[in-house]
Amino acid sequence: MDSAELERIAAEIAEELLAGAGGEGVAGCQDVCPGCVQRCVQMCAEKTRAIVAAGADRVSAGERLTRVDPALAALIDHTILKPEATREDVVRVCREARRYGFASVCVNPHWVPLVAQELRGSPVKVCTVVGFPLGATSTAAKVCETELVLRDGAQEVDMVMNIGALKSGDYGVVESDIRLVAEACHRRGAILKVILETALLDDTEKAIACALAKLAGADFVKTSTGFAKGGATAADVALMRRIVGPQMGVKASGGIRTLEDLKAMTAAGATRIGASASVKIVEAASR
Repeated sequence: MDSAELERIAAEIAEELLAGAGGEGVAGCQDVCPGCVQRCVQMCAEKTRAIVAAGADRVSAGERLTRVDPALAALIDHTILKPEATREDVVRVCREARRYGFASVCVNPHWVPLVAQELRGSPVKVCTVVGFPLGATSTAAKVCETELVLRDGAQEVDMVMNIGALKSGDYGVVESDIRLVAEACHRRGAILKVILETALLDDTEKAIACALAKLAGADFVKTSTGFAKGGATAADVALMRRIVGPQMGVKASGGIRTLEDLKAMTAAGATRIGASASVKIVEAASR
């Protein structure tokens, strides 16, 4: 499929679904909160509920998580991506994931062999990131990095889309970038999540990015890296879900701080949640 055809298809999907949004996103979330810093998941339980109600499959959370229902543990990507994370930190996260039955442990590529070793024999998946956090490396580099982490034991890959190419209208570049990484993942039975970095995109760009990820064969779309100027919003997740439909996953990246936030997301339909310190949530819920 050539670039012109991709542009036409993406534009048609974006136009149709954006028109259906009526310009208001998720009900109740069109208003801007005083002092808004675009960190709804961390700061506002009401908007966190709306994010999951909009259709998020996973939601990323920061290290200071507090409470969650234990039944939700299997939805959580237990995450440690901070650059100063040590071997001891990574081993601790793996042991927590095994104990509580989290969906995966998500780490930077350097730690994949260690995580694979620590999780061997458990149902917890090994997750890592590619082209992280900027998405601006070459496709060849992303594919090579993907193949290396899969060889080392990764089972899930969160890649960052080429944000600059999307904003330049180079849709063929974006689709090819995702498709080649998706093919590398699927050859090894791994799944691919595409990080859009929604804080850097307008609604039309978000819609087109989702359409391209779907066309390219990705398994999930994800809002954010957690390293940009903002995280997930309910309106973003609603838009993403409308475009990808029920077949693909949607992961909201931000920060979950309370049991109320997390329950609200899952009650609305989330099937995966990203968190750095999920243990505090699980233990609080069990109490």
